[in-house]
Amino acid sequence: MRLSTVVHAAGTSAAVLDGTTWRALPAADLSALLAAVPLQRVAGLAGDALADAVPVLPLPAPGKVICCGLNYADHIRETGRELPTYPTLFPKYADTLTGPEADLVLPAGLQVDWEAELAVVVGTPLRRADRVTALAGIAGYTVANDISVRDWQYRTLEWFQGKAWDATTPLGPVVVTPDELDPAAGLQVMCRVNGEQTQHDTTKTLVFDAADLLAYISTFTVLRPGDLVLTGTPGGVGVAREPKRFLADGDVVETEISGIGTLRNTVRFTG
Repeated sequence: MRLSTVVHAAGTSAAVLDGTTWRALPAADLSALLAAVPLQRVAGLAGDALADAVPVLPLPAPGKVICCGLNYADHIRETGRELPTYPTLFPKYADTLTGPEADLVLPAGLQVDWEAELAVVVGTPLRRADRVTALAGIAGYTVANDISVRDWQYRTLEWFQGKAWDATTPLGPVVVTPDELDPAAGLQVMCRVNGEQTQHDTTKTLVFDAADLLAYISTFTVLRPGDLVLTGTPGGVGVAREPKRFLADGDVVETEISGIGTLRNTVRFTG
């Protein structure tokens, strides 16, 4: 299944894609649906076709957004680090998320960088899950870009303040369920800035895959339906280039993962 939250003539709705037609699901958005309905029942709840439906931020209210840094071997090497024994994790808030076509609005003068990522959507409660249980608890996968404010990120040893700016992490356009998509088979993860490819790798090279991350995280905090885990970014980020390269006002960032879709977001600096 391909699921999302869509806007249409009558408002917003969780929806499932039936061919080229979005059909309503019984919730105002996908976050609410996953919290209320087991994933295996969703297909049977598809209702009326929604005319002129457009996907927006699919999961507007995750309880937790947890990100993994340094999870592709080439990206780790470009930062001068050794391959990790444990995942490097940091949190975001739901406020950081924005839609697949939304502008990314930030104050002028910041060092803003791109980070294409596969995001994992939790489908069942996970508490101290083993790898098999964690894999079975995945609702689906979507596209994210962990847009990062590098000059704030590197003010201290903690990354949080460079990663949690409001409405700077585009997500979507759809959530694809595991029966249709397997990152272990190798999904292409790509980022383009103004049409120029800046990142390209495959999920086969993840150090910690989706099941690893969910099992590890659930050891210390419960994961619930609709929570998000971002799996890290490949090499090619702007801060690791020589000379360093950051996003400028008007730049268009496209984030694409094969089998899921593409985000298209324009950077807008204010003030």
